[in-house]
Amino acid sequence: MKITDIQVIPVNRFLYVKVLTDENITGIGESGAWGFLNASEEVVNSFKTYLIGKNPLEIEHHWQYMYRSFHFRGAAIMGAISAIDIALWDIAGKWFNVPTYQLLGGKCRDKIRTYYHVMGETTEELVENCVQAKELGYTAIGHLSPFLDEPRSKPYFLPYAKMINQAADRVGMIRQAVGDEVDLCLELHRRMKHGEAISFARAVEQYRPFFLEDPVTPDNFDTMALVASKTHVPIATGERIHTIQEFEMLFSRNAMSYARTSVCLCGGITGTKKIAAIAEAHGVQIVPHNPLSPVSTAACIQVAVATENLAILELPNHQTSAATEKFTSSNSLSKDDFKQSDIVTWVPTSKDGFIDVPEQSGIGIDLVEGVQEKFPFKRRDINTRLHVDGSIVDQ
Repeated sequence: MKITDIQVIPVNRFLYVKVLTDENITGIGESGAWGFLNASEEVVNSFKTYLIGKNPLEIEHHWQYMYRSFHFRGAAIMGAISAIDIALWDIAGKWFNVPTYQLLGGKCRDKIRTYYHVMGETTEELVENCVQAKELGYTAIGHLSPFLDEPRSKPYFLPYAKMINQAADRVGMIRQAVGDEVDLCLELHRRMKHGEAISFARAVEQYRPFFLEDPVTPDNFDTMALVASKTHVPIATGERIHTIQEFEMLFSRNAMSYARTSVCLCGGITGTKKIAAIAEAHGVQIVPHNPLSPVSTAACIQVAVATENLAILELPNHQTSAATEKFTSSNSLSKDDFKQSDIVTWVPTSKDGFIDVPEQSGIGIDLVEGVQEKFPFKRRDINTRLHVDGSIVDQ
């Protein structure tokens, strides 16, 4: 079997890669470089010159070739590698007529625990949405911002004490509303300095959050480790880093309890399995970062099924627009009525907070016919929030 072509398929706010073979078996993958998908597309086109004519089943070799072929890396490059890698694993599963997870070592579980995205521009809306998630059967809720999901066009400022206390009080209201039956995965969006993060973590310890995600920017591993050492609340991080070595440096510093592996950004299924193995050696569990389309979810499911040290899987609402669009919108959390489910042949569903393990060959999903014409690609706007004094706010 040989690769005959590689197609880049930009759709709405997503970027897909389809790998074609001379056996009429195709594979689909997705790039997670969601802010720079045009750049990731060009990287795929560069790798295409190497891949055409190659055996698609030599996945590890192709991964190493692409990963080590240049002196530079970054989100656009790693997103391209990830999309291609996922597509190759999809082909492998179809070639052997098994779900991809069977080729990764087989099932470690029969169903996958998930957490549901919640959001709110006001405290009342946030609490209400958390209660609704519980009523839907979820035992965990995430992408849960104690600082609210305010539009990025709205200037930000709160005095220190009010900022910490208001956010901690919201967590308390949510805990009271959903009880101990629902785990709270708190998303801090890298918005705090280390002193603020430590103070906030201590304020919410009493509410037993499942984890605090990205309390500080991920650029300085020592700072993340400092925060982790000063709180009893588990830290989750990793969605914005791309390499095995970066994760290892965080693990060795005891900087996290949960590794947020971006399957569509950290090297695909191959890269994620490598990171998960290192995490296991450090006693760290993985929580795959999954704010993208159902193709990303399908790939994450393959990893989740075959990885022993999985904690939980992020599951966005695929009946709405992209989570990355809603949470980076300049004016509103909901910009259109686009449904991700309209672009694919299958969407996983959760029952009582768990996804049943699928049995389809490969990763079990494809794009619908003519999707690129039905849902034209939209370049992302640059929306960076400002402080009331005009300076930049991390969010």
